[in-house]
Amino acid sequence: MKVAVFSTESYDRHFLDLSNLSAGNNHQFVYYENRLEPKSGSLAKGSQAICAFVNDDLGAETLKILAEQGIKLITLRCTGFNNVDLAEASKLGIKVLRVSSYSPYSVAEHAVGLILMLNRKLYRAYNRVRDDNFSLAGLLGFDLHGKICGVIGTGKIGLCFAKIMSGFGCNVLGYDTQPNSKFTELANATYVELEELLSRSDIISLHCPLLPQTYHLINKDTIALMKPGVMLINTSRGALVDTLATIEGIKSHRIGYLGIDVYEEEEELFFRDWTGKIIQDDIFQLLQSFHNVVITAHQAFFTENALNDITKTTIENLTDFEKGNPLINEVSVK
Repeated sequence: MKVAVFSTESYDRHFLDLSNLSAGNNHQFVYYENRLEPKSGSLAKGSQAICAFVNDDLGAETLKILAEQGIKLITLRCTGFNNVDLAEASKLGIKVLRVSSYSPYSVAEHAVGLILMLNRKLYRAYNRVRDDNFSLAGLLGFDLHGKICGVIGTGKIGLCFAKIMSGFGCNVLGYDTQPNSKFTELANATYVELEELLSRSDIISLHCPLLPQTYHLINKDTIALMKPGVMLINTSRGALVDTLATIEGIKSHRIGYLGIDVYEEEEELFFRDWTGKIIQDDIFQLLQSFHNVVITAHQAFFTENALNDITKTTIENLTDFEKGNPLINEVSVK
């Protein structure tokens, strides 16, 4: 099957080619660095399927262009599918498959890395030592042991994160509309209602999907429930967090630390090199100006293990579609 692959970097090509070779080299990939959007949709001409990433635009306009090119399948090399107009895809007869899971340790461990970096001021300490400044002033942190850590979303990634924080000796509070029995087996882990989690937690980490009901889950009202000086971590989806409300929370000292690997307007920023250029997003620039904010560019998934999982599943999705096998990773309108 010929597949047009969008938003690719060298590592995408490397891991996809390896997985394709391991599976028998059954598919022909045409790689594009271009982000998929209406103006680039015509690049799919001559392909039977397209492979897209988390920030590609798969709205109605793009889907119609893809359908005109004869595309019958969209494979997402990510778990989230909030960027896909599923109703329009169904109407056009385009199947949508995703990577339902990959190494949960990748994202969970990155979230913990953000916590440690913010708490122990590792980013500031590193730069100081590089400048031969060995003063400890301003680098004071706190023990994670005994702190209350709230986990919103206790699926595979949230559960891994909770295990790590439990290992630090934290008391872990969980909130999930679909509780996970494995979560309550952890030492010092308890399910509570969202309001209680927000009001009691010293650290709050988001591990839930972006759905209409979770859009701006962190907003002016929910921030008002949080402990003053709370640490907020988001490695899931940018739009779970109302950025403007979060900035106000930082300025009022309600939010004492913010660590994010995702940003709700990241589509035009992340996965690109902006060195020497002027970033036009004033909100993002304001976020970067705060001393107690650490931002990474959607790299939490970026481990060898996760990329192997993602590309292996992508190859399997393509092969299942081509052979008429059950599409176990299909997403559709509910």
